[in-house]
Amino acid sequence: MNFPVYTQPIPAITTEQMVEVDRLMIEKYQITLLQMMENAGRNLAVLSRERFLGGNVQKKRVVVLAGSGGNGGGALVCARRLCIWGANVQIVLSHPEDHFTDTVLHQFEILKRMGEPFIHGEIVDRLATAHLDLIIDGVIGYSLEGNPRGQSAHLIRWANAHAAPILALDTPSGLNLTNGEVGTPAIKATATMTLALPKKGLYEAQENVGELYLADISVPPALYKAPSLGLQVPDIFKERDIVHLSPQ
Repeated sequence: MNFPVYTQPIPAITTEQMVEVDRLMIEKYQITLLQMMENAGRNLAVLSRERFLGGNVQKKRVVVLAGSGGNGGGALVCARRLCIWGANVQIVLSHPEDHFTDTVLHQFEILKRMGEPFIHGEIVDRLATAHLDLIIDGVIGYSLEGNPRGQSAHLIRWANAHAAPILALDTPSGLNLTNGEVGTPAIKATATMTLALPKKGLYEAQENVGELYLADISVPPALYKAPSLGLQVPDIFKERDIVHLSPQ
């Protein structure tokens, strides 16, 4: 399936503006973080299937790298969808469960009840990777400060060392989304699916971002016009929940 290329001007936002979008979604519109996470993960699974897995995920081998924050939760939703559709999914956690936020723990518990396998990042090198079809990067989201550290850094290096394509959620882990500064290490993605609106830094680090897609997480159009944002946003998702953005 081809995703429509969106060529009209779209505002690119900073990390601080995305924090404000999330705040307004939750506080003004009562759209919960869990709902946004579900939308993000479902779209990521659809993009995985249509762009990288030939439209049919059955028996395809996918490794999902999940961090302890919101990006990790979205990656776990994606993992659940791919499992339901018949993929062979291995989930790798950057942190133990007691480090998870409540919403990420919720997604983790669903997968546990489904009987899906998890491993922790410190033993990712033991993972069999022959005939691996796709790696999902959900390690670090827009809250990154400084260079990735610890198991997060280890998972980034592990992913970059493999030939399988990498699909990043919202941002390649290790990239500063406001200024485009590439951390050490940082994911070199084949494609990135960002959320709501593109972030400024994504256009400054094309080598790490790869193909850039934008996915709908159900932001009400009026939200962008709030005084704290003052954005004019076109009808981006009138045809599809996911669009392919042309380079700026």
